[in-house]
Amino acid sequence: MGRRSAFAPPPGAFERQLVPIGSVMLASLAPLLPEIATAPILPPFGFMVLLGWRLLRDDLWPVWVALPLGLFDDIFSGQPLGSAMALWTISFLAIDLINSRFVWRDHWQDWGIAVIAIAAELTLALGIAHITGGAMPFVLLLPQIAVSALVFPLVARVCAFLDRVRLAR
Repeated sequence: MGRRSAFAPPPGAFERQLVPIGSVMLASLAPLLPEIATAPILPPFGFMVLLGWRLLRDDLWPVWVALPLGLFDDIFSGQPLGSAMALWTISFLAIDLINSRFVWRDHWQDWGIAVIAIAAELTLALGIAHITGGAMPFVLLLPQIAVSALVFPLVARVCAFLDRVRLAR
């Protein structure tokens, strides 16, 4: 056959990206689930799955992939357009900075990084919502942060399972 271009992705690379990207996009559709709540309690599943993949495999995606995935999340979450795009990219840059400082991380450090990133993302998203006319007290955000912190290990476990399935193909 012919020679492959140096810029062409390796065979099967596109198919291996479908599982992580599809899982983030599917998790970003969680706000469409029918729920009745007087306060925001549903964790930001799209962001949590994105963090799960990023902390599991830091070489899986370049930093710019947070932009289109954040746009998809913005469309379905009801946040002002561009807020998840910016906050997810900032989170990716912060995780890259952490990866350059620490050679090894364990589960507890990943959990701590994720909880800090989730709390920062929710707090900054609330600030953006306040700027654009949304009104919600900050105190109502604390249960959402607590639920997100408790659910993240399960999300990380699901990402690890999907990674095994993805690589087994």
